[in-house]
Amino acid sequence: MTIARRPQSSLQYLVPLVCLAACTPQKTPPRKPQSAPPSAVPADISHGEAPIGTTAEPAPIEARAPTPSRERVQRIRLEISHTVISVDSGVPYEAWTFGGRVPGPVLRARVGDTVDFTLVNRAIMPHSMDFHAAEIAPSTYYVNVMPGDSIHYRFVARVPGVFMYHCGTAPVAAHIANGMYGAFIVDPPAPRPAAAEFVLVQSEFYLTPRDSAGHPRVLAWDKVLDQSPDYVVFNGRAAQYARHPLV
Repeated sequence: MTIARRPQSSLQYLVPLVCLAACTPQKTPPRKPQSAPPSAVPADISHGEAPIGTTAEPAPIEARAPTPSRERVQRIRLEISHTVISVDSGVPYEAWTFGGRVPGPVLRARVGDTVDFTLVNRAIMPHSMDFHAAEIAPSTYYVNVMPGDSIHYRFVARVPGVFMYHCGTAPVAAHIANGMYGAFIVDPPAPRPAAAEFVLVQSEFYLTPRDSAGHPRVLAWDKVLDQSPDYVVFNGRAAQYARHPLV
């Protein structure tokens, strides 16, 4: 999914360094002869992260994309809540969620559709919504919604693609790391050929240590700052599509 929308401060310094290295003449070392790639690959490939399961049972979180709607006004209502989810077997986590799940539900519209959006905050702290698929004023619409309050607005989806949506309340990294993110598909005006469509949202979890009482884990901010996740997952669950392969 597309996650880059605004340049980050670190990238502002990284880009000139990359350009400088690319523009500096270098002597090209002689190429080493490369061996031919393998012609046969095993049907089930695992690098040890999780054993390959069967398709007898579905994965905990459905990966199929929602069916495109023929309506030209897409009415979307999301409720924010703090909910205990399962990151892995025996690993409960106190998440901040859109729609009670991590990631939030996959949203879908078509270029030219009007998105009629309502956000309700059922949590105990301020949250917000930042749609990368929208072209609207952040200062007006991406504002904090207080506990027990809501916000409603409309926008027209004009750019096709797959976009991120997320909570924009500071510190944004904490709200995203706690589960407040999802995918928004904007289809082009002309439909694509029919196909089986899947949405895989990659993300990370940064957990506090397990305690003896078995309480749900919470966000470890120091691990976020160190970029040291405990889990790298697709659609919010560890290895679920290895244990339950997609068909």
